[in-house]
Amino acid sequence: MKFLNRLERKWGRHAIPNLMYYMIALYAMGLFLDLFAPGLYTNWLSLDVYRILHGEIWRLVTFVLQPPSSNIFFVFIELYMYYSIGRSLEAMWGTFRFNVYYFSGLLFQIVAAFLFYGIACLVMGQGMVYVSTVGIGSMYYVNRSMFLAYIVMVPNATFYLSFLIPVKAKWLGIFYGILMGYEVFSYLRFYGLRDGGPYALAIVVSVLNFLIFFLMTRNYQRMSPSEIKRKAVFRKKMNDAKRDSGNVVEFRGRNVITRHKCAVCGRTELDDDSLEFRFCSKCDGNYEYCSEHLYTHTHVKKTNENTEE
Repeated sequence: MKFLNRLERKWGRHAIPNLMYYMIALYAMGLFLDLFAPGLYTNWLSLDVYRILHGEIWRLVTFVLQPPSSNIFFVFIELYMYYSIGRSLEAMWGTFRFNVYYFSGLLFQIVAAFLFYGIACLVMGQGMVYVSTVGIGSMYYVNRSMFLAYIVMVPNATFYLSFLIPVKAKWLGIFYGILMGYEVFSYLRFYGLRDGGPYALAIVVSVLNFLIFFLMTRNYQRMSPSEIKRKAVFRKKMNDAKRDSGNVVEFRGRNVITRHKCAVCGRTELDDDSLEFRFCSKCDGNYEYCSEHLYTHTHVKKTNENTEE
């Protein structure tokens, strides 16, 4: 997107590299407080809009300390998963864009909490003091939007439920999408528009960074003749690659023909069956890249040499 490109040129040097290092450290700090000082987070650090409006503005920052779980075993699994997902997204998008995505998720979470509180006061006639108890003021949807972004980028990645059952990421994405839709629908159905509307609206606002990033900031282009020609060239490259005999690599002591091979790191589908491979339409030639290098590689351009006869 041109807008993000302009922002990156102007502010890209201020982006925080390895952002998930710091977020995991904050989660670990929150877990420590939850174990050794129960009630401290809820009473003094959570995203409590009522208390923020009464002067406790530090809660706009400290609410990020909330760990994803209170169970020590599961919290370490989730922290490792979010760290891996965040690092992968940063490698695919670049540091600046990942910063924009994550911090916009935090911003929309704050907006959702304030909307929920304001509508609750106006419509229901009462203030909901602890909005974090319903997940609206927590980090739940921030982490969920990051997980959904990873699923969209790498839909064929494999997750192991209970460390045993392999499930493709795209099916988990569909499941979580249905689950969030059911949450919105259930609030409206069982509580009505008056009482359930604030909950439903807050859930949608909480994941607006995901919806905006993938529905409104895509590089949609008009079907101009040059764009039609570019897509035709791309399809020709894909068909030529399919007719190619593949890449011969040594695998377990014998030569094997692979269908995919990254032009940067040399990995194939034999190295990891969850890897996604794509051809780059901007490179001159049939150059294929894995998901980690598709957006970060240097485009290959052939120099045109004019010859005189």
